[in-house]
Amino acid sequence: MIVTLCGGVGAARFLAGLVQVTDPSEITAIVNTGDDLVLHGLSISPDLDTVSYTLAGLNNTETGWGVTGETWRAMERLGALGGESWFALGDLDLATHLFRSQLLSRGLTLSEATDELRRAMGIGVRLLPMSNDPVATKVTSRQTGQELDFQEYFVRHHHAPRLSAIRFAGAMEATPGPDVLSSIASAERIVIAPSNPLVSLGPILAVPGIAEALIARRRHSVAISPIVAGAALKGPAADMLEDLGHEVSVLGVARLYAPYVATFIIDHQDAHHKAAIEALGMACTVTNTVMETNEIAVSLAKVTLEELS
Repeated sequence: MIVTLCGGVGAARFLAGLVQVTDPSEITAIVNTGDDLVLHGLSISPDLDTVSYTLAGLNNTETGWGVTGETWRAMERLGALGGESWFALGDLDLATHLFRSQLLSRGLTLSEATDELRRAMGIGVRLLPMSNDPVATKVTSRQTGQELDFQEYFVRHHHAPRLSAIRFAGAMEATPGPDVLSSIASAERIVIAPSNPLVSLGPILAVPGIAEALIARRRHSVAISPIVAGAALKGPAADMLEDLGHEVSVLGVARLYAPYVATFIIDHQDAHHKAAIEALGMACTVTNTVMETNEIAVSLAKVTLEELS
């Protein structure tokens, strides 16, 4: 079994390549839920949805999120009525949140609701929320000192504020989702997919027991850098790293992941960092990590599996 720790778009693209070289039923994805929110009375899980839509072949490649062929009539009408429409939910996307919310209202856990959605979409990969307990990523604006919910920062303010702090509200009281720890313990291979290390992987590692489980399996684990040539391929990871005092490079990310993985995969553009990464006690593999095409995603998946063989 292969266990992959996932955030959003980068992780979803990697999984889309991985399922082409490995039986999907042998893959378990542990997914960040720190970005989750309740809006319009609906339970929304952005990272779970991004991974699900991508694996189901429904993802909107133009926006990088949501469903292909989307329309926005419900949000347009909501805005016209004076309702909150800053977090745009497409008409097709709304069906996912309605179904999830219905399942949760019947007493199902998030893990159970996620599995219902997975099966309804025909996804072979097992999807595990990191926890069934609420964990909320909060960021503090350096300019105003105001603490913002992650989606307010990321979507409403277009991740423009510079940050002075990140915290994961509820993490210390949360427990890992069912089978999260046992999946890590029994996995033949563990992959930290290319995701924001602070707000995609950070919430997962903040849930008590998960970091310790990964440390115990370090020699079976590999991570793929989400930073290439000193920049994030998508999203605010580079700004966040800089704001919180980390080096904005593959070396800066490697320092964060060194306790958890024995091998770090970087792009050809960062090959000059290889020796410094190896000095941290990690093997370092150089390949093409910029998944601009399906072929590159498949190649990256193959390289990752070779490093774990």
